[in-house]
Amino acid sequence: MRFILALIVAGVALVGVQSAAQATVRVNIDLSTQTMHVSSASGADYDWAVSTGRPGHRTPTGVYHPQRMYVMTHSNKYDDAPMPHAIFFTGGYAIHGTYSVAALGGVASHGCVRLAPGNAATLFDMVKHEGATIIISGQAPGGEVASAEREPHRAGHRMRNGYREEALAFAPHHRSRNLQDWVNNPIGNLY
Repeated sequence: MRFILALIVAGVALVGVQSAAQATVRVNIDLSTQTMHVSSASGADYDWAVSTGRPGHRTPTGVYHPQRMYVMTHSNKYDDAPMPHAIFFTGGYAIHGTYSVAALGGVASHGCVRLAPGNAATLFDMVKHEGATIIISGQAPGGEVASAEREPHRAGHRMRNGYREEALAFAPHHRSRNLQDWVNNPIGNLY
C-alpha cells in the first residue's frame, strides 16, 4: 500500500513540475536581427526591438535562466547608468530597460540586452510571476571581422592581435570617447 501511495505522490509531483515548466516565459533573443520574441503559456506573445553588445562588448549566447531581478538598479561599471526592470541572466549581463530608445534595433550596449522601458516592465512582471528561459542566438551585426583582415602577416603589413592593421597605420591618433560623450552622441564624431 505504501508503494502505491508513493507512486501516486511521485506522479502528482511530476505533473506539477511539468505544469511549472510549461508556464515558463520563453525569451528568444536574435542578435543578428536585434529582436526579442517573448511567449508564454498564458498566451502572451510579443516581438520587440532590442540593442545588444556593440563590437568589443559582445552579448553572450546560450540558454540561461534569471539569476536575480531588480525593479531599478544602476551600473557600477558604467557611470551609474540606470538599469530599470533588470533581469540578470549570467554574471553582470542583464535584460533591462533603456532610455536610449532611438538606438533600439541596432548594437549599442556593453553586452546587456536593452529594451524600451515599457517593454522591460512588461517582461519583468511576466518573469516575476512565471519564471523564464532565455535563449540568445545569432551573430550581432559587425561582430565578425572580414576574412580579408584575417590574412597572415606579410611584409609591409602591421599586425595587431593577429589581424592586419595596414589602414590604421596612417590614421591620426584620437582620444578615446568616454561614456558621457557616447551617451550625448552615440553615432557622431569625436571632434
